[in-house]
Amino acid sequence: MRRWLGKAETTLGNHSDRLNAINIFPVADGDTGTNLYLTVRAARLALSGDTAEGTEGSTDIGAVLAKAGQAAMEQARGNSGTLFAVFLCAVAEPLAGKSRLSASVLATALNRAQIRAWSALSDPVPGTMLSVLESAARAAGAVDTVQNGDDSNHALGLALDAVVDAALAAVIRTEDELAPLHAAHVVDAGGVGMLLVLDCLRSAVLGEELQDELLEGLHGYKLQDPHIHTQMPADDGVEVMCTINLSPLAAATLRQRLDEMGDSVIMSQVGSSAGHDDDDSTAETSYRWRVHVHVRDPEPAVALIRSLGEPAGIEISQLAVARDPEPGATAGQHRHEL
Repeated sequence: MRRWLGKAETTLGNHSDRLNAINIFPVADGDTGTNLYLTVRAARLALSGDTAEGTEGSTDIGAVLAKAGQAAMEQARGNSGTLFAVFLCAVAEPLAGKSRLSASVLATALNRAQIRAWSALSDPVPGTMLSVLESAARAAGAVDTVQNGDDSNHALGLALDAVVDAALAAVIRTEDELAPLHAAHVVDAGGVGMLLVLDCLRSAVLGEELQDELLEGLHGYKLQDPHIHTQMPADDGVEVMCTINLSPLAAATLRQRLDEMGDSVIMSQVGSSAGHDDDDSTAETSYRWRVHVHVRDPEPAVALIRSLGEPAGIEISQLAVARDPEPGATAGQHRHEL
């Protein structure tokens, strides 16, 4: 699992420019590659030189991924990074207490991840990372069914191959599933990023090379192709992100109000419930949430969040990126923290 996240960090770093180039949905801000890379990097760094009890030298792959997933969630960037963090946290849950991966466990984990990712979004849209995850989960489940729960490495290899094949097919379909992608003649950037993450998993588990030929022929993905997002109208809104402890009722209220204020609302739990003090049995259980929303004006959104709790690490980023950035500048750098 550590090798998987290391491969994913390197691969997304190598592909971040091309992913940024075709990033036009839900906002043409050209930062999907950067956001995915930085979020995966946070997950990998959480396990680097790890001395925390229960994870150093641990054979509990669920515990290892849960630690990485929580770090990814706390430091997630953008829509794509947040959904990757949701994916990683969800995958970790069925793996808790497991010492090895099998086709059955993989199928269960991917199914949990795709359900959690779809439910994290207030307005989930097909033709994105969500569709790629859903196709991958179905492929893993189909192989497990055919193999009758066989827990051999051979069955796991078949499942991983099927997962990557299904993810690739889903990525290709995104171009015709979303009107903006069809008009621009490109595939979904987040979907390609998830495909790369899944191929890194296959490579790490099976000890095989990455399949570089996977991306051959994907529209907009040749090195000489321009950055499509620079041709799109600029979005003058902002992205607001934070982490906050909320009761279930407060979380539902926040989601509803944010849906009214803006779009691209993502809310997902970070870790388990915070519980309550044993000396106060009337205290309501709260959960830690990662919150993400696109709005025109950040002030009402921030005021709403603060009215419901004490947020940590509020980040506000401009969705529009400079069309002629300074040398060395990357998408997503126009942000500040409160």
